[in-house]
Amino acid sequence: MFAGHFGLAAAVKAKAPKVPLWSLLVATQLMDIAFIPLLATNVETFDEQHGNGYGELVIHADYTHSLVGALILALVAGWIAKRVWGSQAGKIIGAVVFSHWILDLIVHRADMPILPGNLGNLPLLGFGVWKLTNLSIALELLLIIVGVIMYTVYKFRSAPKRSSAILSSIGLSVLLIFLLLNDVGAIF
Repeated sequence: MFAGHFGLAAAVKAKAPKVPLWSLLVATQLMDIAFIPLLATNVETFDEQHGNGYGELVIHADYTHSLVGALILALVAGWIAKRVWGSQAGKIIGAVVFSHWILDLIVHRADMPILPGNLGNLPLLGFGVWKLTNLSIALELLLIIVGVIMYTVYKFRSAPKRSSAILSSIGLSVLLIFLLLNDVGAIF
């Protein structure tokens, strides 16, 4: 759901114009960014579930994608953003980081632990919308459409030049549609 996360960042930018767009884009992906070195060191892993719908991965990201792990990443990112851009930006960045976990909860299969390392062997969370390919694509597309519309309206109201608003909106739209098509293309 890379494109959907980025769509959310675009929507947030429209409501938080003082927070840099790049920081919102990074914030939406911070959990996955943290996942990469842990995947590279085999601390976290994933299994492909071919023929099982969109997002054919069952992740074993027991640290980065645990509820508590996501909260910790959100708090740290929010604290850093507060130091750099002020209190309001810190709250926004922290919320955007945590939004990744909420969106993943909706689409992931039951592969997201509550505690880091799945301490206590508590039930894994995930509503599994990825199993319903058309619904998961529609949900992600909705996030993209809402994000692009909100961002475009914001840019047209705030950009000093109309051409700047048009170019940035088209660029964002192309990026998000490309990311969605890349994900969808992996299943067809």
